[in-house]
Amino acid sequence: MKKILISLLALSFTTLSWAEVQIKEVTYQDGEQQLKGYLAWDDAQKGKRPGVMVVHEWWGLNDYAIKRAKMLAEEGYVAFAADMYGSGKVTTHANDAKGWMTQITQNQDEWQKRAMLGLQQLKNSPLVDQSKLAGIGYCFGGATVMQMSYAGADLKGVVSFHGSLPPASPEQAAAIKSRVLIAHGDADPFIPAERVIQFKKALSDANVDWEMDVYANTRHGFTNPDAAAFGMDALAYNEKADKRSWAKMKAFFDEIF
Repeated sequence: MKKILISLLALSFTTLSWAEVQIKEVTYQDGEQQLKGYLAWDDAQKGKRPGVMVVHEWWGLNDYAIKRAKMLAEEGYVAFAADMYGSGKVTTHANDAKGWMTQITQNQDEWQKRAMLGLQQLKNSPLVDQSKLAGIGYCFGGATVMQMSYAGADLKGVVSFHGSLPPASPEQAAAIKSRVLIAHGDADPFIPAERVIQFKKALSDANVDWEMDVYANTRHGFTNPDAAAFGMDALAYNEKADKRSWAKMKAFFDEIF
């Protein structure tokens, strides 16, 4: 019996040592602009599984966005951290970030197109069940996943974490196929209260299945532990809101998938 137990323990240890989240660099194009994203999955799992696209903050595709993709892979999803800027554009300076973000957001059609190219990279993975797709985004990324919904993307759901909440036009709201989950800080100085009202009304008028969790005394960037390092008073990490919003996202995915 002792030998059998030892053998089983050895087998378990070996199996666990093989279970590892894998990261693959994926290069793709938007016209002449080269983009570089990262696909994450757990190689211990077999068969197809839901796919989740991750869109970065306005700082660019940095380690934080890739970390979130890895966390999703650990939860059993295939995740793709998309690149919305290209050319390795990553910064810690707000002026650079604002400039790059503005270049993307000033042309809504091109903004949506680039996001859809990222979604296509997720779809290209043979591990992904293409009937079960979602998108999550942080800050600029939260607005980006909403733009994907406004463009009629075939997503089961989108999740915006401290996103800018761009209100939809009636036509955009009517095109939404996905459920919508919003995680928002009540003390976010970047998002005027009037915009929040307009955002919610546009979705409600179109009978979109949406919900919003609002966290008290919570500023912009509340999910990022490094938020304070950027030197902006508007940004602050909130551990409680971070953990609660991530748990809500997981429950949301359990429902839609």
